[in-house]
Amino acid sequence: MATPTAPRPGDPAKAGSSELPQYDWEALEHTPEFQELIHKKKTFVLPATIFFLSYYMAFILLAGYAKSFMASSVYEGLTVGYVLALSQFVMVLVLGIMYLRFSNTHYDPLRQRVVDMAERGTAREEARTAEASGADR
Repeated sequence: MATPTAPRPGDPAKAGSSELPQYDWEALEHTPEFQELIHKKKTFVLPATIFFLSYYMAFILLAGYAKSFMASSVYEGLTVGYVLALSQFVMVLVLGIMYLRFSNTHYDPLRQRVVDMAERGTAREEARTAEASGADR
Protein backbone atom coordinates (compact mmCIF):
# COMPACT_ATOMS: atom_id res chain seq x y z
CA MET A 1 0.00 0.00 0.00
CA ALA A 2 1.41 3.36 -1.06
CA THR A 3 1.88 6.12 1.47
CA PRO A 4 0.09 9.40 0.72
CA THR A 5 2.27 12.28 -0.38
CA ALA A 6 1.63 15.97 -0.92
CA PRO A 7 0.59 16.82 -4.47
CA ARG A 8 3.26 18.34 -6.69
CA PRO A 9 2.83 21.95 -7.82
CA GLY A 10 0.27 22.05 -10.59
CA ASP A 11 -1.25 18.66 -9.73
CA PRO A 12 -4.84 18.58 -8.50
CA ALA A 13 -5.31 17.91 -4.80
CA LYS A 14 -5.62 14.26 -3.88
CA ALA A 15 -9.07 13.05 -3.01
CA GLY A 16 -9.76 13.28 0.69
CA SER A 17 -6.92 15.71 1.34
CA SER A 18 -8.10 18.78 3.23
CA GLU A 19 -4.82 20.68 3.19
CA LEU A 20 -2.77 21.69 0.19
CA PRO A 21 0.92 22.34 0.58
CA GLN A 22 1.82 26.00 0.69
CA TYR A 23 4.51 27.23 -1.68
CA ASP A 24 6.23 30.60 -1.68
CA TRP A 25 5.52 31.42 -5.32
CA GLU A 26 6.99 34.93 -5.12
CA ALA A 27 10.29 33.62 -3.80
CA LEU A 28 10.34 30.88 -6.46
CA GLU A 29 9.82 33.51 -9.12
CA HIS A 30 13.03 35.27 -8.08
CA THR A 31 15.28 32.19 -8.03
CA PRO A 32 17.91 31.87 -10.76
CA GLU A 33 16.50 28.49 -11.81
CA PHE A 34 13.03 29.91 -12.43
CA GLN A 35 14.44 32.95 -14.23
CA GLU A 36 16.53 30.67 -16.45
CA LEU A 37 13.47 28.50 -17.17
CA ILE A 38 11.46 31.53 -18.29
CA HIS A 39 14.37 32.83 -20.38
CA LYS A 40 14.88 29.47 -22.11
CA LYS A 41 11.17 29.18 -22.85
CA LYS A 42 11.17 32.61 -24.44
CA THR A 43 14.18 31.74 -26.60
CA PHE A 44 12.19 28.96 -28.27
CA VAL A 45 8.56 30.01 -28.04
CA LEU A 46 8.95 33.58 -29.30
CA PRO A 47 10.90 32.79 -32.50
CA ALA A 48 8.70 29.75 -33.22
CA THR A 49 5.55 31.85 -32.82
CA ILE A 50 6.90 34.64 -35.03
CA PHE A 51 7.92 32.10 -37.67
CA PHE A 52 4.57 30.33 -37.70
CA LEU A 53 2.52 33.52 -37.74
CA SER A 54 4.67 34.88 -40.59
CA TYR A 55 4.23 31.63 -42.49
CA TYR A 56 0.48 31.71 -41.96
CA MET A 57 0.15 35.39 -42.88
CA ALA A 58 2.18 34.81 -46.05
CA PHE A 59 -0.31 32.09 -47.00
CA ILE A 60 -3.26 34.41 -46.34
CA LEU A 61 -1.68 37.26 -48.32
CA LEU A 62 -0.86 34.94 -51.22
CA ALA A 63 -4.40 33.59 -51.20
CA GLY A 64 -5.80 37.11 -51.32
CA TYR A 65 -3.40 38.85 -53.68
CA ALA A 66 -1.70 36.16 -55.80
CA LYS A 67 -4.71 34.17 -56.94
CA SER A 68 -3.18 33.08 -60.24
CA PHE A 69 -0.06 31.80 -58.44
CA MET A 70 -2.13 29.95 -55.84
CA ALA A 71 -4.30 28.44 -58.59
CA SER A 72 -1.38 27.15 -60.61
CA SER A 73 -1.27 23.38 -60.80
CA VAL A 74 1.48 21.42 -59.14
CA TYR A 75 0.29 17.95 -60.04
CA GLU A 76 -2.97 16.85 -61.71
CA GLY A 77 -5.35 19.28 -60.05
CA LEU A 78 -3.29 19.81 -56.90
CA THR A 79 -2.67 23.54 -56.72
CA VAL A 80 -0.05 25.61 -54.96
CA GLY A 81 -2.81 26.89 -52.67
CA TYR A 82 -3.71 23.38 -51.52
CA VAL A 83 -0.06 22.47 -51.02
CA LEU A 84 0.55 25.59 -48.91
CA ALA A 85 -2.68 25.04 -46.96
CA LEU A 86 -1.79 21.44 -46.19
CA SER A 87 1.75 22.47 -45.29
CA GLN A 88 0.25 24.43 -42.37
CA PHE A 89 -0.65 21.11 -40.73
CA VAL A 90 2.83 19.76 -41.36
CA MET A 91 4.32 22.94 -39.89
CA VAL A 92 2.24 22.57 -36.71
CA LEU A 93 3.37 18.96 -36.37
CA VAL A 94 7.03 19.84 -36.92
CA LEU A 95 6.95 22.77 -34.48
CA GLY A 96 5.15 20.60 -31.91
CA ILE A 97 7.79 17.87 -32.16
CA MET A 98 10.58 20.45 -31.98
CA TYR A 99 8.99 21.96 -28.86
CA LEU A 100 8.65 18.55 -27.19
CA ARG A 101 12.29 17.70 -27.86
CA PHE A 102 13.49 21.11 -26.72
CA SER A 103 11.28 20.87 -23.64
CA ASN A 104 12.55 17.43 -22.70
CA THR A 105 16.20 18.45 -22.92
CA HIS A 106 16.09 22.07 -21.68
CA TYR A 107 12.91 22.81 -19.69
CA ASP A 108 12.33 19.59 -17.79
CA PRO A 109 15.60 19.56 -15.82
CA LEU A 110 15.07 23.20 -14.83
CA ARG A 111 11.41 22.59 -14.04
CA GLN A 112 12.38 19.68 -11.81
CA ARG A 113 14.89 21.82 -9.90
CA VAL A 114 12.22 24.49 -9.36
CA VAL A 115 9.70 21.87 -8.20
CA ASP A 116 12.25 20.33 -5.83
CA MET A 117 13.05 23.77 -4.45
CA ALA A 118 9.33 24.43 -3.90
CA GLU A 119 8.90 21.13 -2.09
CA ARG A 120 11.95 21.75 0.11
CA GLY A 121 10.79 25.28 0.85
CA THR A 122 14.24 26.72 0.13
CA ALA A 123 13.26 29.17 -2.60
CA ARG A 124 13.49 32.28 -0.42
CA GLU A 125 17.00 31.42 0.78
CA GLU A 126 18.20 30.58 -2.73
CA ALA A 127 16.69 33.79 -4.13
CA ARG A 128 18.48 35.81 -1.43
CA THR A 129 21.76 34.04 -2.17
CA ALA A 130 21.38 34.78 -5.88
CA GLU A 131 20.57 38.44 -5.19
CA ALA A 132 23.55 38.75 -2.85
CA SER A 133 25.93 37.18 -5.36
CA GLY A 134 24.54 39.47 -8.06
CA ALA A 135 25.11 42.53 -5.86
CA ASP A 136 28.71 41.49 -5.21
CA ARG A 137 29.60 41.62 -8.91
